[in-house]
Amino acid sequence: MSAVRAQDLTCGYDQRKVLESLSLSANSGEVLVLLGPNGAGKTTLLRALARFLRPMAGMVLLEDQDLWTFSADEAAQRVALMPQSERRDWPLTVEESVRLGRAPHRGWYAPFNVEDRRIVESALASTGLLELRERPITELSGGEWRRMIFARALAQQANVLLLDEPTAGLDLKFQHEVLRLVRDLAKNRKLTVVVTLHDLNHATLYGSRLAVVAEHTIVAVGAAQEVMTVDLIQRVFGVHVTIVAHPIYGTPMVVPLLEMEPARAEEVHP
Repeated sequence: MSAVRAQDLTCGYDQRKVLESLSLSANSGEVLVLLGPNGAGKTTLLRALARFLRPMAGMVLLEDQDLWTFSADEAAQRVALMPQSERRDWPLTVEESVRLGRAPHRGWYAPFNVEDRRIVESALASTGLLELRERPITELSGGEWRRMIFARALAQQANVLLLDEPTAGLDLKFQHEVLRLVRDLAKNRKLTVVVTLHDLNHATLYGSRLAVVAEHTIVAVGAAQEVMTVDLIQRVFGVHVTIVAHPIYGTPMVVPLLEMEPARAEEVHP
């Protein structure tokens, strides 16, 4: 049984459709990476999966139950969304912001118990924020801000984790630390993780499966070796590339070509 599933999903804003008749499932224990060009609808899909955006048609199923039959708090206990952006002018410290992730379980005013404090401490430690816990969020760098939002999503302790560009603004060290943590959470805690990434090589290295969003729907889904082809990247991203195997792990690595005629790109397809 899929943990979360979009079934014939059509959604958008006002009368503008962004996604049409899209079907996709994510399973327990896997990292499903959403890829696609800017504006393809990846963030819209995550918002629909998180119950932040009501479908125009079709539905989102959480453990085979229509997501919109859950209350907002019930959904938030099961599904956590790390958004791509949000306002940061609240007068809160890093720790106070991360503690907000417990609200679906504790409400806004109930006192924290030992378990709540343990979960928040673990989220701060996992994202390298222990030394910044007392810093006002208005003073965080872009990368620190992204880690704080990620920590808050972890504190929510949901079984489905939706991450919108979690590595944006992070340096190389924290990019890989965040993605390693995401992979380990899926594997060890059997979480379902759906994450949007722009770095195709991060996607092939850390993703269990890849799904490519383009043309208002899913145009490819499967293992990295099945999805990452020269033809698909040319079609979706309009970039000439070659694909080589990672020297250690053997995963596909996408290498852009600086100057290449379209016919030539086909010749270097592995």
